[in-house]
Amino acid sequence: MKSQNKEILYGLYDDDEDLLKAVKAANKDHLEMYDVFTPFPVHGLDPLMGFSESRLHIAGFVFGAMGTLTAFLFMTWVFTRDWPIIFGGKPYWSVPAFIPITFELTVLFSGIGMVVSYYIVNGLGFGVENPTLDDRITDDKFCIAFQTNGYSDAEIENLSSFFAKTGASEVSSKVI
Repeated sequence: MKSQNKEILYGLYDDDEDLLKAVKAANKDHLEMYDVFTPFPVHGLDPLMGFSESRLHIAGFVFGAMGTLTAFLFMTWVFTRDWPIIFGGKPYWSVPAFIPITFELTVLFSGIGMVVSYYIVNGLGFGVENPTLDDRITDDKFCIAFQTNGYSDAEIENLSSFFAKTGASEVSSKVI
């Protein structure tokens, strides 16, 4: 079942400082923003949007711990039970010899686990098509978007005047 189309009114800004001022003004005017799009991370935008700190680092720790345990337990099993060979005068269970492989698997599991977690949480992956408001957003423009489904003409005019007041270089609408 296809979801309802979203009517979006958006304004493009030429500078990240203008965008930050516009987001502050939107918060002050209690306007509900649909989203803010930028071509690169803008310092200070997350708190203005009300976003909390990401918990992705917790997933990285958990996946890294799984990698550490996998490497350590597998090498323990191989060198003490499955294939016990004394080489170079080392004992069967030589923990210092396990450190490089344990480190590498910790990093591998952590990296792959965080990428997979990020993709799942953000709904990304193969076959996903994300609509784009304007191609210039990924290049050099900054954007504030408002969803206007069910808005009256006066409310849409109020949003258009907000964009003019905050210095948007262009105001457009699109159905996605």
